[in-house]
Amino acid sequence: MIKGFKEFIMQGNVIDLAVAVVIGAAFTGIVTAIVESFINPLIGAFVPSGDLSAWTIDIPGIFATAKFGIGAIISAAINFLAVALVVYFFLVVPMKRVKDRQSAKAPVVEDVPSELTEQDVLIQIRDLLSQQAPGSRRALRASTDQ
Repeated sequence: MIKGFKEFIMQGNVIDLAVAVVIGAAFTGIVTAIVESFINPLIGAFVPSGDLSAWTIDIPGIFATAKFGIGAIISAAINFLAVALVVYFFLVVPMKRVKDRQSAKAPVVEDVPSELTEQDVLIQIRDLLSQQAPGSRRALRASTDQ
């Protein structure tokens, strides 16, 4: 059970996910500060109260008036989109480029059918050797004819 858990934790996906969570949390703080200090006041300039989070919709009820904080929802949506854009352009896109470069450098390995017999492999070796050294073709044929 411990061995299985260790294998699970050491998988690349789990480690990638852990790194993404930590970096995402760090970016969230930066992006939240930018959204709250720059973007929300900019949008708030078009809201009568001057503060986006103060923008509410009052719905009268039987006993009291309900206030829905539409500005807080819009602010959270802007914050989410900003974090998503930062993570995409600063993490996902560069990592994709790195992986594409690595896969371009990796040698291409031809798939060999799994049902090859020993004789098939030896025939392929013989054929490859005969292609590389045309003068030795007679010696190979003479040895296989015996």
